[in-house]
Formats: sequence, structure tokens, C-alpha cells
Amino acid sequence: MAYVNSSRTASYGIADRAAAIVKTIRVGLERRRVFKQTVRELQALSNRELADLGIHRTMITRVANEAAYGK
Repeated sequence: MAYVNSSRTASYGIADRAAAIVKTIRVGLERRRVFKQTVRELQALSNRELADLGIHRTMITRVANEAAYGK
């Protein structure tokens, strides 16, 4: 019995690498935009409104980091 095995190795060219770099940059910029927008919106709230949300003013950057980066 004869078996034929055709395997192909993934060969990424320069265009694929450049596209991956551009995608990584776009994702990073989008996450940064979400971070900045979250910080801006939370800073605009009063202390009372933040307390209603269970957030202290010192927690704003941490909350924004979690929203943007999942950290």
C-alpha cells in the first residue's frame, strides 16, 4: 500500500510580517484610546457618582487599565 503525504510549511513573506506589525499597532492604539476615554469619563464624574459605582477616585487608572487591557 502506498501513502502520499503532502505537507506544506508556512512561509511568511515580508508583506505578511508588515501586515502583522500594522495590525499590532492598530490594536495597541485602539486599546490606548479606550484607556484614555475611560479615564476622561470617570474623571468627569463627581465623587458621589463614583461612590455609587463603587469606585474611589484613586482607582480610576486601575479601572481604565482593566477596561482597555484586561489587566
